[in-house]
Amino acid sequence: MINGNITGIRKSWLSELDALYGFEPERDRFIPLELARALAFHSARMNREISLYMSRAGEVLEITIGALESVPLSSLRLRRNISRLAGVRCLHTHPGGDARLSDVDLQALVSLRLDAISAIGVNGDGEATGIQSAFLGACVKGLPEPWTTDVVMLERVPHRAWLDAIERADAAVLEGETETFEDEPERAILLGDESDESLKELAALADTAGAVVVQTILQKRAAPDNATYLGKGKIDEAALDAQALRADMAICDDELTGSQLRNLETALGVRVIDRTSLILDIFAQHAHSREGRLQVELAQLNHQLTRLIGEGLALSRLGGGIGTRGPGETKLEVGRRRIRERITDLKRELESLSRERALRRERRESRSIISFALVGYTNAGKSSLLNALTGANALAEDRLFATLDPLTRRFKTPEGDQCLITDTVGFIRKLPAALVDAFKSTLEEAALADALIIVSDASSAELAAQRETVKQTLKSLGADGKPTIEALNKTDIADTTDAFENAVRISAKTGDGLNDLIERMREIMRLHTREAELLIPFAKGAVLSMLHEQGRIISETFEAEGTRVVASGSEELLGRAARMIADK
Repeated sequence: MINGNITGIRKSWLSELDALYGFEPERDRFIPLELARALAFHSARMNREISLYMSRAGEVLEITIGALESVPLSSLRLRRNISRLAGVRCLHTHPGGDARLSDVDLQALVSLRLDAISAIGVNGDGEATGIQSAFLGACVKGLPEPWTTDVVMLERVPHRAWLDAIERADAAVLEGETETFEDEPERAILLGDESDESLKELAALADTAGAVVVQTILQKRAAPDNATYLGKGKIDEAALDAQALRADMAICDDELTGSQLRNLETALGVRVIDRTSLILDIFAQHAHSREGRLQVELAQLNHQLTRLIGEGLALSRLGGGIGTRGPGETKLEVGRRRIRERITDLKRELESLSRERALRRERRESRSIISFALVGYTNAGKSSLLNALTGANALAEDRLFATLDPLTRRFKTPEGDQCLITDTVGFIRKLPAALVDAFKSTLEEAALADALIIVSDASSAELAAQRETVKQTLKSLGADGKPTIEALNKTDIADTTDAFENAVRISAKTGDGLNDLIERMREIMRLHTREAELLIPFAKGAVLSMLHEQGRIISETFEAEGTRVVASGSEELLGRAARMIADK
């Protein structure tokens, strides 16, 4: 059977080419002269490249028509990353007469672990102009380095020397595979069906997870293909890119079903994860608190539970990698029952931690200090703003989801007004449902705050779309309708800052605009406070300390009966102070 691009080829020519499968194997020949000449003749007649795959015993295994980089090799693609050579050598033609191997040829040699790859130059008369071969050598950073021979005439092929080169390559690759290169990043191909902007965000997520993006493929569709996410043509293109670019994985820009995962892994020959798995992997890397780690594991197990049937290649591996952190792949293999048991245990632990968080929140609220939550799109600069305002020294990196565990710090304005500011996890488009459910107690920090500071990245080309995502996420959390301050951050690197009406333009990095932001915060604080004059007996020193700590002392004078103060604070704080003074 002849594979590849056979459109427009006469059936009689295909039959003649098909007859090459019947060539008698010759173990002592790298390629029989008659077979090589027949390939050259058919290639010139069809004016197309022809590839022939031969076993070590000399048996013809497969014949394809089309350029090496345009014909998927389904029978060989799944042999990537094996510890021995494939036991197959590829001989293909170059119409036009140039027998030199291309970079694509050499990439195929490395990625498929071929025994050898050879190019036969063919002129317009169907005659071979020469042949060049390449073999694998010693491994460098986990990958065998190819080396090429000189171009020789078909009649002068050094059969014994080239066959010996295969044996040496097998030994070199086997030796190299015993080395480990854990620090080498995984190479990823990105697949999307929405927009270039969405793929750029996916690339940023992949970078945060530690992957190197080697290719992006976009096919705009009204809806994903139910079987393979993208159409067959794009999937074939991705399979060829995975082969040529030595990709370790493919990342899809949407949440996939189990069957889509399974079909894609079969078609691409590499591990496949979806956007949700990628985000969860990033969360697994950045979760430091016990609650955060438990939330990540719960979200991952919920996501994996319905996809066990689709984890084809992943189930055959025990190694790590992007999309496998957290509960680990071994948990995928224990079956649905044990995963459900673990989910039950996690929910029980999280409920206990949620009650503790609620108690801490009640203690904060009992202190009668207004609370602000910093919310916004991931990487908008919320942690940098918290640091700039409070000196919190929170982790602030130019990466998506650098902050996972919420952090609360006290802030006092230059005038003495006090509040609490909480840094929260960033939002993102297509926020996974499993993530929202698992992080419900963490996301409540935004829902239960007295006011919100929505931080947006003024330098982002997707500013409007990101702000809409934040708006919808806040609505889903029941956090909309609160007093809100719009803060446009990173104005020091933005081309324009005329984005939102009444927004405060700031730069957490340079400090520009922070005084304006603080004044906006004071306006909201004043809505929650009033002034009162109190005479505090000297014996009630605890009341004065409480007012200093939780409110603002406007004036303070000492009299014979005690300390007379004019204090500003919440209704609850001033009422508590009055009751404490009256209490005998």
